[in-house]
Amino acid sequence: MQYSLLLQSIEPTEAEVSAEEMEPVKVAFDLYAKELDAAGVLLSADILARSDVTTTISMRDGTLKVQDGPFANTREQLGGTFVIDVPDLDAAIAWAQKCPAAQYGSIEIRPSAITFVDGQWNGM
Repeated sequence: MQYSLLLQSIEPTEAEVSAEEMEPVKVAFDLYAKELDAAGVLLSADILARSDVTTTISMRDGTLKVQDGPFANTREQLGGTFVIDVPDLDAAIAWAQKCPAAQYGSIEIRPSAITFVDGQWNGM
């Protein structure tokens, strides 16, 4: 079963975290991704750019609306995703608890309902 691990945390400003302070975080995420990959469960991983460079669009009333920044006005922002393929929710939780983001934010574990792989929708 595929699960997305959605990493959410409060974004520090560049002034709040130096490049030197970020280095151990980068190393921890590199090790985590390599552990997922070595276990054969990693499908993809993305660490996202800061939310202040986000563009959100909507066509709800039939016309294009473009908004600078994230749609949700919350303290925590989506910072990255890992998509994994594991047998069940317990396995997804076990992998999520190893993620470095669990130490300073939260990780939403969401199962994939429908996937698009090799030119086909699966689960429809």
